[in-house]
Amino acid sequence: MKYTKSGITTTKNTPKDAEVISHKLMIRSGMIKKLASGLYTWMPLGLRVLKKIENIIRIEMNKVEALEILMPAIQPSELWKESERWEKYGPELLRITDRHDREFCFGPTHEEIITDIARKDIKSYKQLPVIYYQIQTKFRDEIRPRFGVMRAREFLMKDAYSFHENEECLDKTYQTIFEAYKNCFDKIGFEYKVVNADNGQIGGSESHEFHVIAENGEDELIFSDSSDYAINSELFTEPPKEGDDCPDGAGKVKIKRGIEVGHIFKLGKNYSESMNASISNKENKNVKMTMGCYGIGVSRIAAAAIEQSNDEKGIIWPKSISPFEISIISIGYTKNNIIKNYTDSIYKELKDKNVEVLLDDRDISPGNMFSDSDLIGIPLRITIGKQFLENYNFELKDRKNSKTYTISENNNTEKPTKEAMDNVFNLINR
Repeated sequence: MKYTKSGITTTKNTPKDAEVISHKLMIRSGMIKKLASGLYTWMPLGLRVLKKIENIIRIEMNKVEALEILMPAIQPSELWKESERWEKYGPELLRITDRHDREFCFGPTHEEIITDIARKDIKSYKQLPVIYYQIQTKFRDEIRPRFGVMRAREFLMKDAYSFHENEECLDKTYQTIFEAYKNCFDKIGFEYKVVNADNGQIGGSESHEFHVIAENGEDELIFSDSSDYAINSELFTEPPKEGDDCPDGAGKVKIKRGIEVGHIFKLGKNYSESMNASISNKENKNVKMTMGCYGIGVSRIAAAAIEQSNDEKGIIWPKSISPFEISIISIGYTKNNIIKNYTDSIYKELKDKNVEVLLDDRDISPGNMFSDSDLIGIPLRITIGKQFLENYNFELKDRKNSKTYTISENNNTEKPTKEAMDNVFNLINR
């Protein structure tokens, strides 16, 4: 894609309400635009990131044979009253009324809807276990939206729900999705912790949170330096301090901040009992289904990635979710035909190999090109300029470690040689 056709609009201005680095950089890089408090438009650059996150999640959910559906964002109050959450949920639930004075809400979560589907479609244990999932817009009327898309009112979430004959069956699925979530975050390239957590308003008997380690995380994580022990500090009346003996008896306490990007729950029969979601079991008895619930904050992952990987110049994207794999800065592109023709040839070869490439074809100063490139944070950058005209070389730079590779064309300015392109592809695919 050429920069002039990309819809990317960077800015040097930092919004006054931006408290954390991800919010600042997402606005400055043109990923998002604020519409109102807690409401953001995802622009082309940001949407490319979201779609890559979605793809990673879909692959892992499909691997465990989860069935993708899409439920309505607007939900009738009757189901929420049936589950007894209409009043219990609190002011975060955005309640609305249609022209016939019927009450609805903009869904913050979808337990009621999926339970209604299950009780209508599932009649026998032979149909279980089953996992449904969706990637859907949610809305929670936060009292104080902050931190950009990390604590927005409207956000994109992957939520999944499983149905079982009994707790034993739930345990197996819970562990399966536990591993699927780890696969998601491993593929993205996060440093993260899985911690025991509070069930909150969702309810249930057991839950785990997946936290990306970041200085601006809202949660304090307590974990062992020598075991798998990890827990959210909110579960302690008096949390231990850094360096204390670990509560599990193994090693010393470490404390870091985390951004919650995933949460899984064993719901048990909370919803199936209140909403009468029953099946016929192996003994031909009528029993309530056992449920699990599994959420991932899709839009929050984008912000968490920035919080974990950035520098004074801008974003440093993990390769897995970067909006582009490589960028090209062509100094003199609009003024020098030799540079333009060579640049166009490299650009075409990359596109022909299905490499996602961004070519900066703007007629602006090199300094502004480099500044925008660092701000956007694409993992690899080719620079073609004066050095190419003088020495038949161009540079390829790694955004993360700032390492620069010189690619020699051996007295060639016509089009890239196979050797030169092989070097580029090797660096892209490493």
